[in-house]
Amino acid sequence: MKKVKRLLSLILTFVLVMSLLAACGKDAKQTDTDTPQNKVEDSKDDGGDKSGEETTPDQADTPNPVTLTTVSMHGGTDPNAENYQAISEQFMKDYPYITIEDDSQSADQDWKTKVAADFAVGNEPDVIQYFTDANASDVLAADKFVSIEEIKAEYPDYAKDTLLAALIAAQNPDGVQRAVPTTGYWEGLFCNKDLFDQYGLDLPTDWDKLLTAIDTFKANDIIPIAVSLNNVPHYWIEFLMLSAAGPESYTSVPETAPEDWCKGLEMFKTLRDLGAFPVDTDTIDNDFAGELFKNKQAAMQLDGSWYAGGIPDQENTVLCSFPVIPGGKAQPGFMVGGISSGFYITKKAWEDPDKRDAAVKFVMAHTNSEAVTKYWGGNGQAAAKVEPIESMTSLGISGLEYSSAATSISSPTDSRISQEAYNTLVAGIVDVSTGARTAEDLLNEVLQINAR
Repeated sequence: MKKVKRLLSLILTFVLVMSLLAACGKDAKQTDTDTPQNKVEDSKDDGGDKSGEETTPDQADTPNPVTLTTVSMHGGTDPNAENYQAISEQFMKDYPYITIEDDSQSADQDWKTKVAADFAVGNEPDVIQYFTDANASDVLAADKFVSIEEIKAEYPDYAKDTLLAALIAAQNPDGVQRAVPTTGYWEGLFCNKDLFDQYGLDLPTDWDKLLTAIDTFKANDIIPIAVSLNNVPHYWIEFLMLSAAGPESYTSVPETAPEDWCKGLEMFKTLRDLGAFPVDTDTIDNDFAGELFKNKQAAMQLDGSWYAGGIPDQENTVLCSFPVIPGGKAQPGFMVGGISSGFYITKKAWEDPDKRDAAVKFVMAHTNSEAVTKYWGGNGQAAAKVEPIESMTSLGISGLEYSSAATSISSPTDSRISQEAYNTLVAGIVDVSTGARTAEDLLNEVLQINAR
């Protein structure tokens, strides 16, 4: 009996030990396998989140390939064509998943007609650099651009380097800002300062000094003012009307000819009678007039900032603020200029998630301070904050000082009236200068055409 009890005791002890060993083994197995990786695997097995399956973080962050169609005015012989191409090429290196298909051309009338036709039939590009003023009326009518306000709501840094004044200057005629500009332009009175110094003359900063210079140069067989009245008299149209009327009246579009506008245009006859223009001003073209100034055969010429780079004598040529005519309402320092183009993003690109981001990046690459500095190059007005360029010539510095000191900047007349009306105005200047037609008669015809 004692043997049986001893046997049963041994059996029970053995069973208890084995049970304990089995329990310990199970706990150890659970501890060894309960890792983060095994939890992910368990969740997969249980139908949980499988988003990380066969995907690395680098793969998840790689954007989809994008082909962006772009158009700009920097084509042909445009001086900024090389800068535009260089910035675009660097952009594709920075964003290798973006391919640019560009169709930039010179901004002539044929090009403008083609762009308007493309927008009309739904063939507009993703990004386009185009006019912002009345020249864009046909394209703006298609309503295919995204406003800067809408873009900045999603991309707050969009156009961050662009000056507020530049964005305002580049807004469309309806007051909406859609285009991000790079550079603007100014128009001013170029003077061969060495000729003024040779005859002891002050620069024509007021009307009396201008009249004195005209008399002196004429007496010494130097053409006072280089201009073609039959080809490109429009710089003088702008400054004489603005000088007489002041910015507010000048930038209006009245129904009938304002007295101040007439007073400004009548000054063409006054200047012609004084002998201020070349004797063949009715037959030469603008290029010939420019050569007269560059060759020192003429003392003064009204032109734009784009003209400065082609002047051979960069050391003795300066910019002068146009004088206020007698009785004129403009303040000294008034200037014709502005910003007439910028980069737009179309709704076609904006409504495509991949193209939207690529288009925003592309515009920012062309409108940041570094890019604007390249486009500006010391000429005209920079639409972003830029630093002076060390290689600027004396004429370049003079232009920068002139445009920076402007008391007012007004856009030219052709940004407010129709092309037909403007062409009529330009074509009538010779008759006004000779007295064959009154300024009032010409302006009334122009405004009637514009009202149609």
